[in-house]
Amino acid sequence: MHFAIRQILDRFGATGSLLCAVHCALTPLVLAALPSLGLGLWAHHGIEFGLVMFVTLLGLSSLIWGYRTHRVFRALKLLLVGLTILWMGIFLRPLHEAVVPHAITMTTGGILVATAHLLNLRLNRRCSVSGCAH
Repeated sequence: MHFAIRQILDRFGATGSLLCAVHCALTPLVLAALPSLGLGLWAHHGIEFGLVMFVTLLGLSSLIWGYRTHRVFRALKLLLVGLTILWMGIFLRPLHEAVVPHAITMTTGGILVATAHLLNLRLNRRCSVSGCAH
């Protein structure tokens, strides 16, 4: 039961993080079109902050839970690096206000977070098949 929930959380986290990375990569290309499409709200800083907060809470809860199972720090370390990059993209003015550096920062952070979820999923799966030595 717990393994199934962890799988769902990691898959959800990986998918969400990858979608976030794609969103951040494409934002500079469509930024000018958003208001004319009625989607200017998606470029609002509050939405971005909320998404990064959600990714942080989901990632930390899922990967800490996974670490307690498999005891391998790699996935959690990758998550922490990705989250640090995402938060830098939000709070560091030079990264946040320039379109291209912001897109690169947020895309990189999102890809690292997604990779951390996928690695955690693989580590949890290996643990459920072969057992884990605690």
